[in-house]
Amino acid sequence: MNSTNTLRYKTITGIIWTFLEQIFRVGIQTIVTIILAWFLLPEDFGLMAMIAVFFAIAYSLMDSGFSQALIRKKEVNQTDYSTVFYTNLVLGLLFYALLFASAPFIASFYDEPRLIMLARVVGLVVIINSFQLVQVADLTRKLNFKVQLKVTLPSAIFSGVVAVSMAAMGFGVWSLVAQMLISSFAATALYWTVNKWRPSKDFSVISLNEMFGFGSKLLASGLIDTAFQNIYVIVIGRLFSATLVGYYFFAQKIQMLVISQLTGSVQKVTYPALSSIQDDNTTLKAFYRRIIQVVTYTVFPFVIALAVLAKPLFSLMLKEDWLPAVPYLQLLCIAGLLYPLYAINLNILKVKGRSDLFLYLELVKKLMIVIIILVSVKYGIFGILIGQIVSSVIAYIPNSYFSIKLIDYSVTEQLHDFIPTLLLAVAMGIFMYAAGLVLSLGEFAYILVIGFAGAIFYLLTNHLLKMPAQLLMLQIIEEQYLKKS
Repeated sequence: MNSTNTLRYKTITGIIWTFLEQIFRVGIQTIVTIILAWFLLPEDFGLMAMIAVFFAIAYSLMDSGFSQALIRKKEVNQTDYSTVFYTNLVLGLLFYALLFASAPFIASFYDEPRLIMLARVVGLVVIINSFQLVQVADLTRKLNFKVQLKVTLPSAIFSGVVAVSMAAMGFGVWSLVAQMLISSFAATALYWTVNKWRPSKDFSVISLNEMFGFGSKLLASGLIDTAFQNIYVIVIGRLFSATLVGYYFFAQKIQMLVISQLTGSVQKVTYPALSSIQDDNTTLKAFYRRIIQVVTYTVFPFVIALAVLAKPLFSLMLKEDWLPAVPYLQLLCIAGLLYPLYAINLNILKVKGRSDLFLYLELVKKLMIVIIILVSVKYGIFGILIGQIVSSVIAYIPNSYFSIKLIDYSVTEQLHDFIPTLLLAVAMGIFMYAAGLVLSLGEFAYILVIGFAGAIFYLLTNHLLKMPAQLLMLQIIEEQYLKKS
């Protein structure tokens, strides 16, 4: 088996294991979230959302882009690993102390005193996670995602069971806090159990500077991205109530469970794989186009089906308290359609080592978002959501531009690789909506019948039109079957 086929096999195998991990983890998280929503109020989710951005920023600062630098670096040694480990640990302690001291200011910003203790307890996750970053980076470099599945699955199950039990006993928002802490601690303990890497006493300032040169720009762009991923929660929390924040946060959580997790399984695997062929633009471009086709073929129909089925899903599985979140979820699904494209586009910049362009790109996109928020906020919560849709479309433009420059992946080629799939997914959504108007069904029957009809419509039209994306998927499945035969 030549090196290209070996890489393809390892990558596809990695995608399968990571996809399984994401599917199981998403399934568990979805079930746990739905059960928690029966016991908790939208306000409880809103309180957690208000502090999420500060925790995420502290986490990004703690990592400082070192894990990405480790994965990308062609040759790494024990000194590199140990240097990053000790650096993460010190930064984790430092930024938790900063978060602890800042808790009163966070509470004052939202005019919500309960956030002081919540922020200080949730912030412990930053310290716990500092112990696992190098372990995850090591497994990712090796494309060993089967082991990661063995870690994330039991962690999600155990933390979910504890959270649901606490919610049922009336612990309120603290059940969500316990879920985060236990999940993080359990995953960290398991990573140290299943992976044999251990830190040595080595520490190299030269190694640190080398990786920080790449990681620092990713850190800056990561901080900007983290802040702006949560900017809508910040704006809604500042201008509206914790309940509305809860609606938005819950809807966003469901949306990202589908979009981010499905995209993340491919993005996570392809980054180290693409890094290994970073100097061969022809192979890199061909491989990258296949990734775009596979991801959009999978994500687009899932997201559009979720938007169509949102109301019966909420009516069936949640209390009436959560029904106002339905239009939030539907609009967020539209806003998230292009997320897979610009998320994977960013991988090209990281693979090519152009973290300077990565940072520049984030600054341009975020400036656009600020302008749109300033315009849309005067129209209330739904004005903000529609503004988010506009932002997602605009954000794709600069992302695609650098793919043209770095690997000669033209706009025409990019549109050719995903527009047909998008149009068929939209047609599927229209078909599902029309079928729902014609048929008089209860919530459960509606989800089953309309969902199944939508899937048949999508697969059949792809087959009849001989869409390249579906042919590629069938080819990949066939290749995997032959490997096992």
